[in-house]
Amino acid sequence: MAAPFVYKPMKALLINCTLKRAPQFTNTGALAERAAAQLQELGFETEIIRLNDYNVLTGNSSNEGEGDEWPQILEKVKACNIFIIATPIWMGHLASTSQKVIERLDAIFRDENLIDETTGQYMPYNKVAGCLITGNEDGAHSCAAQVLWSLQEVGFTIPPNVNAYWVGMAGGEKDYVEAGGERYLYTNKSLRYMTQNLAFMAKLLVENPFTTNLNEAAKEAEVESDKEEE
Repeated sequence: MAAPFVYKPMKALLINCTLKRAPQFTNTGALAERAAAQLQELGFETEIIRLNDYNVLTGNSSNEGEGDEWPQILEKVKACNIFIIATPIWMGHLASTSQKVIERLDAIFRDENLIDETTGQYMPYNKVAGCLITGNEDGAHSCAAQVLWSLQEVGFTIPPNVNAYWVGMAGGEKDYVEAGGERYLYTNKSLRYMTQNLAFMAKLLVENPFTTNLNEAAKEAEVESDKEEE
């Protein structure tokens, strides 16, 4: 009889992309903390980092040189099983900080250290991802779509129902905590869906990782194609 599968300690990393700097309170951080608490209940070690606590330079490489602290965050991404971007909405769009995270992850396509030599799989393969959105106007669906599409593009697995959000009334000044979002059924329900689906899929991928060989698939595509990539 085969020995029972033993899970290693599993980790969830949440990046709070608030525009505010520590120690200022953030509604986005409050929602991230609730997600982290639920993931802890499901057996995950969790860490929440605030992007603005780091000097992350603009760019799309793994290391933009002197003073760039993105490599420290990238090491945390490598070590996690669950990756969550938590972002506020500003002027109807993703916060510039969350867009910066996405742009820095673009290096995955070019950095050989982030690609498996044998299979060609990108570093986020066999990791799952989701997103949290807060704001005092509408725009949550658009922001979630941008985040989740970008994360699957670089190799993260996106399970079903892995976005949760809270937005206040149009023109309102109160945000997630001030307006009582912590008691809002839809947000609480979608958050539970999100954390439980992320936990389930993360554990599943540890035991059943992707076997897709991207290198071989690319060669097969070359044979059936009549022109080079533009």
